[in-house]
Amino acid sequence: MTVELIVIHEHPEWQKPLFAALEKRGVRFGTFDLKKASFDVDLVPGARLYFNQASPSAYLRGSTRAVPLALALMRSLELAGARVLNGSRAFSLELSKSAQGSLLKRLGIDHPASLAFNEVEAVRNAWTRWPALLKPEQGGSGARMFLLNSFDELARTVATTPDIWLPDNLMLLQEYFPTDPARGIVRMEFLGGELLYAMRVVSHGAFNLCPSELCNPADSSDALCEIPAATSQKPVEFYPYPEVPREAVEQGRRIVAAGGLDVAGIEYLESSDGRRVFYDINANSNLRAPIGQAFGFDPFERVVDYLVRELARPL
Repeated sequence: MTVELIVIHEHPEWQKPLFAALEKRGVRFGTFDLKKASFDVDLVPGARLYFNQASPSAYLRGSTRAVPLALALMRSLELAGARVLNGSRAFSLELSKSAQGSLLKRLGIDHPASLAFNEVEAVRNAWTRWPALLKPEQGGSGARMFLLNSFDELARTVATTPDIWLPDNLMLLQEYFPTDPARGIVRMEFLGGELLYAMRVVSHGAFNLCPSELCNPADSSDALCEIPAATSQKPVEFYPYPEVPREAVEQGRRIVAAGGLDVAGIEYLESSDGRRVFYDINANSNLRAPIGQAFGFDPFERVVDYLVRELARPL
């Protein structure tokens, strides 16, 4: 059977709701699993449309090589004339927190001060904003993030955490903003340039805010995630947020358009001094069915609606 759509991914469990919705709609689709794969540059493309669902956090699941293969595949597809949703441009932006900061700066949208570095000593005289968040340049599910209070604490953390430079040997110090823990942060999901839904995420101090119900279940079941929560930590909570400000939505639209994102999760926080600070741009969106249902729809059905419209577009 000739397929119309190929979904590029490395986490089949995350994709099950999308696959089920595509099957229900009768869309002829195939999958490209990045974990152990190859492609012939002379034989791509093989489908009318590709949908990139690769995740920067693949290296946390033993799939370190999935991300470079995803980029190589998408670049070859695009050079061959294929249409790739959330293609190499969007995915490259997701892989680089420093590039995200630069984009937000260009757009005039409030964002954290950030310093990228590849050697601890290079930070000593270049950064004075303590406390600060230490993050990998290529993020993923909150892994290898630390709240630090001084340069000495940074040096100790790096010295005692051998794998901290994974996966790309580049780290970021980012400005820390005190927030109301009861309000959490806001994540807006965009589809085809428009807001799908917004939700508040209350983390109780966790850095892993992955919306996937596998990672942060809506019920009391155990999380199936590579980033385990502390045993004393409360589960991350997700709440529908229909009152999301229009200005925040418009800022999200501008980010999505400027970043070339077809599907995106955009996160911002509300600081104690009243600032709305955008700090994370995600091209891979693990949609949360209970949040969509609170707004009266199945979010995966909405994604299929979008994919069907894209398939109907002239080549």
